[in-house]
Amino acid sequence: MHEIAADLVVLLHFAFILFVVVGGFFALKWRKLAWLHVPAAIWGALIEFTGWICPLTPLENLLRQAGGAPGYTSGFIEYYILPLIYPADLTRQLQFFLGLGVVILNAAVYSLWFARRKKRGLSP
Repeated sequence: MHEIAADLVVLLHFAFILFVVVGGFFALKWRKLAWLHVPAAIWGALIEFTGWICPLTPLENLLRQAGGAPGYTSGFIEYYILPLIYPADLTRQLQFFLGLGVVILNAAVYSLWFARRKKRGLSP
């Protein structure tokens, strides 16, 4: 049961990362979603800029170890995502650029969002 719970945490973690990266595009259509997305994007960028470990990573490790499987010492991105995207290990410099990418992408999306609202004569 612990392995299933750990796998669900991984899915939740991955979904959260996707939401951080592309959630702004959904907020263009569903404006109220921005109230969830903006704090999520700030948290995601903060994790990358500071090098902190997301609380979901230790939770997953705890569940895996409770189920008898070994945990891992790196973070979620280093363990699951980077092997899919990047062949090298995660460095602080790369982590900084990932965070910067989140900020730039979301700043562009929300600039578009505010421009649309201004064009319609709505307040931000």
